[in-house]
Amino acid sequence: MIPVLDFTRFSQGTDRAGFVADLGAAARGPGFFLLKGHGVDPDLQAEVFAQAERFFALPLEAKEAVSILKTPHYRGWAHDGLESLDETSGLRDRKESFNIGFDLPGDDPRVIAGEPFRGVNQWPDLPGFRDTMLTYYDAALDLGVRLSQAIALDLGLPEDHFDCAFHEPLAALRVLHYPAATGAADEIGAGAHSDYGVVTLLMTDGEPGLQVRPRGGDWTDVPHVPGAYVVNIGDCLMRWTNDIYVSTPHRVLPPRRERRSVAMFVEANPDVVVEALPGTGTPKYAPIRAADYLQSRLDATYNETVGG
Repeated sequence: MIPVLDFTRFSQGTDRAGFVADLGAAARGPGFFLLKGHGVDPDLQAEVFAQAERFFALPLEAKEAVSILKTPHYRGWAHDGLESLDETSGLRDRKESFNIGFDLPGDDPRVIAGEPFRGVNQWPDLPGFRDTMLTYYDAALDLGVRLSQAIALDLGLPEDHFDCAFHEPLAALRVLHYPAATGAADEIGAGAHSDYGVVTLLMTDGEPGLQVRPRGGDWTDVPHVPGAYVVNIGDCLMRWTNDIYVSTPHRVLPPRRERRSVAMFVEANPDVVVEALPGTGTPKYAPIRAADYLQSRLDATYNETVGG
């Protein structure tokens, strides 16, 4: 049901047309696929997990010092229960996370002006954490941009159509920790939801829990392929493609053992106007700035006010 695609077919030019067709079929069908051959250094991936492990093992007061609640720009540590991704159930997600955004210095004019999503990142006092996360952020964003080139070709657009949309993006890197299930009937790791952005690039530690619900189908476990990314279409791209692509609901069940994952949410630049792409028919959605759309979704997710 969830296909496995090899990105070397596209990146090395051995079967670009075939890869584009397979990506398009996955984006129109399940809205999910597994991506191997992506070129991201496996040693870097492993170090991201190691640094996340060190962070989540810190004392509570050290994590609270970089709490996401201290800044209006959604960067830093989000405590267990802060989010409810399923807006209908009322259940709080049993997970904690740490968010990193596009890195800007404190003297950047946009930071000084307090523009939304244009704050500085918060960093824990952990050797190597900042450098590892920023190196990975750049690598994952580059992969997202290269995927967008295949997406453009599938949609009949020039290969570089989306390139200018990601040079200073809203993209967010999030490392996550799910505690082991307690057995309570009403707990959930992450409630049923669809992602907000363009595409999500997810690494997991192999512990089961992630499920998807394709249109007309039941909840299905997402398989684990070591080293491969779980890639899914986000709501922003579904709007952009005028519902040609599918943003599929997914959730994380409370895991049997502690679970770690690393998600790169590839988002466009704040001022990019998301509107029906050429050739996609009569628009089903009104045009909206990427930053305004993201804010509307985040407002419905958090159970406490995010802000300094």
